[in-house]
Amino acid sequence: MDEMKERLSEVQEIIRKLSEENPNLLGPFLVFNRKATENGAIDIKTKRLITVALAVARQCEWCIAHHTKRALEAGVTKAELVEACALAILMAGAPAMMHTQLVLKTIDELTKQL
Repeated sequence: MDEMKERLSEVQEIIRKLSEENPNLLGPFLVFNRKATENGAIDIKTKRLITVALAVARQCEWCIAHHTKRALEAGVTKAELVEACALAILMAGAPAMMHTQLVLKTIDELTKQL
């Protein structure tokens, strides 16, 4: 299995496990997640770019895979994602630059089947 597709599977698995273990805690978080990322004052595409940039800045492989996938589903282009990553690098430095490779890997893994 591709590395970033594996991260996506791990995201789904931890959500499933935590939902079983403590639905009263995870449920409200998932509602908040859905509400925070839906259309509002900021459009969905822009929100997806922001979440990718934040995931890169925070250096979370699972978040990078998940939010890059969601961004692609929202119609965000590779060029837009790279530019969002540049902002993460600006704010978070070289470690964010190294984690940008995971965004590119996710794009490659998810789009090579098209």
